[in-house]
Amino acid sequence: MSYETLLIDTSREHILLVTLNRPASANAMNTQMGLDLRDLFTRISREPEAHRAIVLTGAGNRAFCAGADLKERNDMSDDAWQAQHLIYEQMIRAIIECPVPLIAAVNGAAYAGGLEIALGCDFIFASKAARFALTEVSLGIMPGAGGTQNLARAIGERRAKELILSAHPIDAALAYEWGMLNRLCEPDAVLTEALDVAQKIARNAPISVRQAKKAIHTGYDLSLADGMIFEIECYHRMVPTADRIEGIRAFNEKRTPVFKGR
Repeated sequence: MSYETLLIDTSREHILLVTLNRPASANAMNTQMGLDLRDLFTRISREPEAHRAIVLTGAGNRAFCAGADLKERNDMSDDAWQAQHLIYEQMIRAIIECPVPLIAAVNGAAYAGGLEIALGCDFIFASKAARFALTEVSLGIMPGAGGTQNLARAIGERRAKELILSAHPIDAALAYEWGMLNRLCEPDAVLTEALDVAQKIARNAPISVRQAKKAIHTGYDLSLADGMIFEIECYHRMVPTADRIEGIRAFNEKRTPVFKGR
C-alpha cells in the first residue's frame, strides 16, 4: 500500500501503523488525505484478516491533525465544498466501521476534523501535551464527520455541547478526566504505548477480537435485551473455528496458543 498523504508501516507482525503525513501543514486534512484514508479503511474492511490491530498517528510532535486544510478550501464553491465533504463523510464511516481494532495515538493537537478522526477510532492514547477542540462553529460551519455524535457518546451530552458550541480547546488532562481519552502518555511515549497495546491485541484470537468489537459497538445502541441477543450471535461465530480449539487446547497444555485467524 502506498499513499500520497499517509505513511504505511507493516514492519511489526500483524500490526499496521498509519501516519498522517503532512507535517508542514500540521497534518491538516486535504482532499487527497480524505481519499487516501477512505481507500485504506475500505480496503481493510474487505480484507480484515490482513491485520490484527491498527495504530493511527500523526507525523512529528506538533499535531495529530489540525482539521481540514482551510487553505485548500479558500474560495471553494458550494458544489466543490459539498463534493469534498462527501469524501470526508465516506472516510469517517470507513474508519468507524473498520472491523480491526483501531487505536489513535494523538501526538499533538487534534482539532476539528482531526479530533473527529481520533473519535472515530476505538480508543485514544494521547500525549500530555496534546490539545483538543471542535472549532467548526467559529468558522461558520459545524462538525460534520461524526463529531456531534461520537463526542457526546464519549463524554456526555452536556460536556459535548460545551466544547462544540464554545469552540474552545481543552488540554489532555481535562480530556482524560472527561472520558475522551483512555490513557495519558509522556510526549515521547504515546506511540510506544499505543503499539504495546496493539501487540497485546494482536496476540489474541483475531476472529474473537473482531467479533467482540462488533458486539460492543453495535450493542451499545441497542436495548440490553437486544444487545444480549446480538452478543450471542457474535459468540456463535467462534464455536466452529480452529482458533477456539487451539485456545482451549493450549490452555490445557499450559502453552501459549498460536492463533491463525481460522
